[in-house]
Amino acid sequence: MAKDNETTTVCEEWYTLSLHEVTGSFGVSAEVIFEIMDEGIISSQKNEQDEFYFGNEDLRRIRTVLQLHRDLGVNVAGAALALELMNEIEQLKRLLQGGHH
Repeated sequence: MAKDNETTTVCEEWYTLSLHEVTGSFGVSAEVIFEIMDEGIISSQKNEQDEFYFGNEDLRRIRTVLQLHRDLGVNVAGAALALELMNEIEQLKRLLQGGHH
């Protein structure tokens, strides 16, 4: 079963969506995605055709921002802070786990 998780992780790292695919998948406008970008929550890349595309980590962050907004009414700036705090908590957990080996 661990092998399946490893395979999934590797595949996800290579998976990207265009701006059009992201807006369609999440059911939001491009303006919402640009607002998330403006807050520094995601950092998209551009391809050879000068189109935005988003990787797995960007997609995870977009999903989290939209869930925070939908479930708790958190605005994009608040979601940015929440994501930062969640990342810090994860880093602290890893440090604590590393110290007990």
